[in-house]
Amino acid sequence: MADAPATSGFKVLFEAEGVNKSKFRNDVAVHLRGSHAVSYELPTDEGGIHGGDGSAPYPLAYFTSSLTACVMTQIRAFSKRLGITVNGFTVNTRCHWEARQVGNAPYESAPIEFTMDIAIEGPASDADKRRLVAAAQKGCFVEQSLKPGLVKHRLLCDGQWVSV
Repeated sequence: MADAPATSGFKVLFEAEGVNKSKFRNDVAVHLRGSHAVSYELPTDEGGIHGGDGSAPYPLAYFTSSLTACVMTQIRAFSKRLGITVNGFTVNTRCHWEARQVGNAPYESAPIEFTMDIAIEGPASDADKRRLVAAAQKGCFVEQSLKPGLVKHRLLCDGQWVSV
């Protein structure tokens, strides 16, 4: 009987502190903990329609960017691990929510669907590109934090968008 492959793992821990002093402006300090510790200042605000000043990106802009960049990072990282040549790629993400309000009660939000259109340039076969996208989906911390099946992926294969 063959030995099982060795497994290894690592943990990722981010912590954040947010401060709001007026209106909708939030000043958030985000920290990656551990041996490669780093901190970032990520302010958020809302636009005038919600009572903010538009002085910083909306919180959902960070979410959409995080989902997109996470999958993109995994595509690049895993292309090397899987030996799949990738010359370049684009990812276009659409995050769609709805908000429902009854009377004067605060609204309740719900995701409708998140879609990602991925076009990978290079000599890899469509089967290898599919394998790469599947690995990126499983390796993306942001996507794995969401309700299973919420994010839908399409890959450009021979000029046609196909679900992966």
